[in-house]
Amino acid sequence: MADEDLQKIAQAFVTARLSGTALEQYPGAIPGDLSTAYEVQDRAIDLWPEELCGWKVGRIPPHLESQSGIDRLAGPIFASTVHRVTGDNRPTMPVFVGGFGAVEAEFVAVIAKDAPHDKLTWSTQEADAMIADVCIGLEVASSPLAAINDLGPPVTASDFGNNAGLIVGARIGDWRARDPQTLTCEAFIDGESVGSGGAYLLTGGIVRSVQFMLELAAARGRPLRAGDLIATGQTSGIHEIAPGQTARIAFADDGELTCEIVAATA
Repeated sequence: MADEDLQKIAQAFVTARLSGTALEQYPGAIPGDLSTAYEVQDRAIDLWPEELCGWKVGRIPPHLESQSGIDRLAGPIFASTVHRVTGDNRPTMPVFVGGFGAVEAEFVAVIAKDAPHDKLTWSTQEADAMIADVCIGLEVASSPLAAINDLGPPVTASDFGNNAGLIVGARIGDWRARDPQTLTCEAFIDGESVGSGGAYLLTGGIVRSVQFMLELAAARGRPLRAGDLIATGQTSGIHEIAPGQTARIAFADDGELTCEIVAATA
């Protein structure tokens, strides 16, 4: 794809997101692979009027892994879309009316220190050492494009990985020593249970998502920095949601997070 075509796609998504409006169709030729999708994403990041503060990691469905060449994809997280909560705070979180909107239970890794600019490969042990904390989290996955998840991983990646916000809650104490089977969660929408699971559903676990993100960010010239937040992947399902509804994620004894969903605006 020509540079001008990549730029037009990036500009269309950024304009739609900043104006809070939906897109009726993909704004250009659909990227044929993740490499092209990340070229669109990088252009959109450069157009966005904020600094990065982290990344969401999404699982590519197993039947599409061979086509994609990897098991995960990523999208940027920006400061204004992050809410750090304590107690029973209940932030409002926007989704795009006419687009896609969902909530996901997340385990959020906090990066301990700046990654070296010239380090492109990371072992599992090295990635583990880069994690300062793990916190409970709730991601709002939303895009101006309603069909974003139906058109394949490159489309999802090209629009910020379908991310629109992140709630970060309590720190999980001594998470490394815990059996992953005890890091559980259950999602509720308007008080009704819509899915349950836990960190044990993350292929390769929390550390694998951080390892993936360390390598992808470095390859794109955006090495991770101290304090960056990594939403390591949905662990109870992707639960569609609309303005006016309430989402709650319960993490057993580790706490819970609640938010009110509102319509995205300019």
